[in-house]
Amino acid sequence: MNFTILSSIVTVISMVVFIGIIFWAFSSRNKARFEEIARQPIDNDNENGK
Repeated sequence: MNFTILSSIVTVISMVVFIGIIFWAFSSRNKARFEEIARQPIDNDNENGK
């Protein structure tokens, strides 16, 4: 197996992983959890009286 084939395989695997992460990040199942995480800094500031 030469370097060109190995490089192509790694590129394809990286692309599949990247697309999987994109689908996971934008899936509707995670929306509520991500919105809650995004509000945490604001909620913490309100609780501390700032």
